[in-house]
Amino acid sequence: MLDSLILSPPLLAIIGQFGGIVAVPLLALSLLSLSAIGERCWFWWQITRRQDPIVRQALKMIQANGPAATDLLRANLNLPIARVFLEALELDRPTSSEFALALETAARAELVTLRRFSTLFETIVTTAPLLGLLGTVLGLIQSFGGLQLGNPAQNDPAAITAGIGTALSSTVFGLVVAIVTLFFANGFRSLYRRQRANLEEYGGRLELIYRRYCRQYPANTPNLSSTLSSEVKLTS
Repeated sequence: MLDSLILSPPLLAIIGQFGGIVAVPLLALSLLSLSAIGERCWFWWQITRRQDPIVRQALKMIQANGPAATDLLRANLNLPIARVFLEALELDRPTSSEFALALETAARAELVTLRRFSTLFETIVTTAPLLGLLGTVLGLIQSFGGLQLGNPAQNDPAAITAGIGTALSSTVFGLVVAIVTLFFANGFRSLYRRQRANLEEYGGRLELIYRRYCRQYPANTPNLSSTLSSEVKLTS
């Protein structure tokens, strides 16, 4: 339905008057950008609002009641760090090195989700101004086409004005799309860096709990999620 609306002749005529032929790809880029921005805003809002309290609660519960902690993490599988923790906690009697490797591997896999749409944002930021510049050149060509240097009386003022308007409009359109996308992309990049640091911090805390437990019971290292008790204390 959206495609039929965009491709309808009246709408194409309005778009053509606003920014020329390049307005169509610029409109497509703007729709892609807004869709990706909306998805990322919802994703990061969920993480920043819920993840830290849940992870801190899980770290405390692991030392007293392992199964309850894993149940809490399973109930929040939409959070990246919950999935990372479960990859390690659900291993069957891992050594300390295996536990650390599971945490590291799961964290690396989650980085792909955290960086989702980053390439799309970079492409839009680079392409939109170039399309605007192309529209500017095409608008100037249209304006010059209306000039009759040998016979000024035959000049077409409407064509000249329309060409200049197309040139300016396409430039503005391209810059607006690029600036808005760049603003949100930089914000998402900042959140990604913070989340990466959180993965390292909380993963290190969980690994510390497990290493202390292994040192205390070196002969019988059980599944952490089922038997780790309050005998192991994590220093704050």
